[in-house]
Amino acid sequence: MNLRENWRIVMLVVFVLASTFALFGPVGAVDGGANNSSAYGSADGPTNLKFGLELAGGSRIRAPLVGTTAENLDIGQDEQASVRQTVAAQLDIPTGDVSVVSNTGNGDAVEVLVEGVDEQRFRDALAEAGLDGEGAEIRSGVTAQTRQQTVETISAKINRGGLSGGQVATQRSATGEQYVVVDVPNANTTEVLNLIGDEGEVSIVAHYPVESGNGTVYRNQTVLTNEQLEQSQVGIAETSDSGEPFVPITLTEDAAASYAGDLVDIGFTSDQATSPSSCRYRENPKDAGWCLYTVVDGEVVYAAFMSDGLAQSIESGEFEKAPSFRMLTTSTDEAQALQVNLRAGALPTRLAVEEGTVLFLQQSLGDRFKWQALLTGLIAWLAVSGAVFLRYRNPRVAVPMLATAAAEVYLLLGFAAAIGLPLNLSYIAGFIAVIGTGVDDLLIIADEILNQGEIATGRVFQNRFRKAFWVIGAAAVTTIIAMSPLAFLSLGDLQGFAIVTIVGVLIGVLVTRPAYGDVLRNLMLDQGGD
Repeated sequence: MNLRENWRIVMLVVFVLASTFALFGPVGAVDGGANNSSAYGSADGPTNLKFGLELAGGSRIRAPLVGTTAENLDIGQDEQASVRQTVAAQLDIPTGDVSVVSNTGNGDAVEVLVEGVDEQRFRDALAEAGLDGEGAEIRSGVTAQTRQQTVETISAKINRGGLSGGQVATQRSATGEQYVVVDVPNANTTEVLNLIGDEGEVSIVAHYPVESGNGTVYRNQTVLTNEQLEQSQVGIAETSDSGEPFVPITLTEDAAASYAGDLVDIGFTSDQATSPSSCRYRENPKDAGWCLYTVVDGEVVYAAFMSDGLAQSIESGEFEKAPSFRMLTTSTDEAQALQVNLRAGALPTRLAVEEGTVLFLQQSLGDRFKWQALLTGLIAWLAVSGAVFLRYRNPRVAVPMLATAAAEVYLLLGFAAAIGLPLNLSYIAGFIAVIGTGVDDLLIIADEILNQGEIATGRVFQNRFRKAFWVIGAAAVTTIIAMSPLAFLSLGDLQGFAIVTIVGVLIGVLVTRPAYGDVLRNLMLDQGGD
């Protein structure tokens, strides 16, 4: 065989070998490591294919984000802080629950990230902040920037929380509502909800007594914010020699200086705050004494006293040179959750799970779907094979056609394994559609070449093949244009179907159809011409 004349066949062979490596080669070479967020499902079979929720089993949570957004505003950069403070004060909510987002596509925006926001109060608060409250467009939901930040944070939580291979995406319903969809294979809904159900905002709060004219009152002061902890170095959750779970923290230089200064100013390094009995939170939360609270989403998960050694280190300035300490918890699970929250960061707002849907699919059912999908694909291929043989009754034409169609599906599977594409039922439907459209194009090629009379020379063959290729090329362009909106819009399973169909069409037009033409040319010229 002349390799120069049959380079398309050589290219197909190269692609088949590459797909084989992607499907059966070392996993690290394919998916980039276990923590690759695109790797979904588990490659626990003979191949490196990843499987989506419908084929692997697991949990799916589809829910909107809590928030109300006012758009069509004009907010200067130097006004953002005052706008947040004013709106928060007017609505009687923490400043952290108000966000200003620039250039949303509909002007600047103010988001209020809590439930139950009254529209008129929101407009009045905007007016109080110097904005056009009556002209603002107010709607339920959050901005695209906040949705994207949520997707990135949840992905980080899943990857760092021991739930391998999850996928997080936004999805828009047919009526325009925006949802965040979290798919985690081989995990139950309780695990997933415990990991992502709350915002995960962590802070250290100093709780201490102050003498006043009415007796002793207690005050709370945040000495380490969520942002400061996120920027610090967070270690792996461990258990101390005494059996206490903890997460080691090494603060940044600025956070360490602020932390040490605040503790000195409010008296936490004094003798009255450094004895084991100074923090009585477990015995009497209403009269807790001097305590450092670890607070997650507004709830105290641990209360500790200031150790004498740490107090002396802060007083002497040694702490700022090596600003490390332990955040203690009451259980190993709490320590691991704390580690995940600190490393991944807090969600900008809460997932409204109660307004969405929660689905759990057993792994056994997913395994059944795998075999049913494989059987469906095999039946489709056999049905097409029978129709082709009945039409041509010539193995020289039919066998290469069916082998080419099978190679096309094989290349698609290699592509899916190479990029860690999570296969689910919609993707399988796309594979079946590719089999049908692929064989249809090959039929066009065969009919154009064989039904126009004897093939006397290679030039005659090429002219007929080129004419057929224009037809299938035009059909491919039409298919890609028709499928593109489905591929780029967040329409759930339809997106997966469109992606597989488009990739299959491109593989067919660029690789398999030309290779089939070379195979057919060699067979036909060997049979009847030069």
